Amino acid sequence: MILDGWGIGDKSKSDAIFNAAESLDSLFVETMLRNEIAENGIISAWQEVFVPVLIQVGTAWEKSGKGVEVEHMLTEILTRVLRESVSENVVPINSRPVLLASVGEELHSLALHALAAALAERGIESQFLGARTPVEAISSMVSRFAPPAVFLWAQLPVNGDPKFVTDLPAVRPAPRIIIGGPGWNPDKCQNAHFVGSLALAVDEIALAVGA
Repeated sequence: MILDGWGIGDKSKSDAIFNAAESLDSLFVETMLRNEIAENGIISAWQEVFVPVLIQVGTAWEKSGKGVEVEHMLTEILTRVLRESVSENVVPINSRPVLLASVGEELHSLALHALAAALAERGIESQFLGARTPVEAISSMVSRFAPPAVFLWAQLPVNGDPKFVTDLPAVRPAPRIIIGGPGWNPDKCQNAHFVGSLALAVDEIALAVGA
């Protein structure tokens, strides 16, 4: 799931969504998610409500070994809602989109959807490369389009390989390399800026594009 600094917690709201998810009440879950974004914005919704719900669902599954359908339903709804939030903001302030990718064999990309949506709220366009992006693909995009920023997500340590930072091609202007997720060891990625929250990731990328 998504953890380690990317969520804070509003227990009353997260409990309501969790209970609805446990009951497989997809309509209520989606309504709550959309209302939270509309009322408080992507960053607040993600950090205070969505991540705590994801943690609750993951913890329940770990304890009982049951409920994978709950996790899948919640993830699918949340992914759809976040993607739609990106498409609703269509006038970018940056001439070249920033790159967002989950590195190596990383299958987790929900945090990238949240980041893309939060950037869109700021008028920042992003290119979503998604899960399991090899270093060759990222390098090709950097060489061809010289993005102002590259954000790399690693949930698991096995995927947070420093080569995804050190092996990127040198281009001018050089992109701001930003890494996020508990899979990274920042000490081994000296040329990258590690961020511990969605809000910080947005701030770093906004700095790179001059927003």
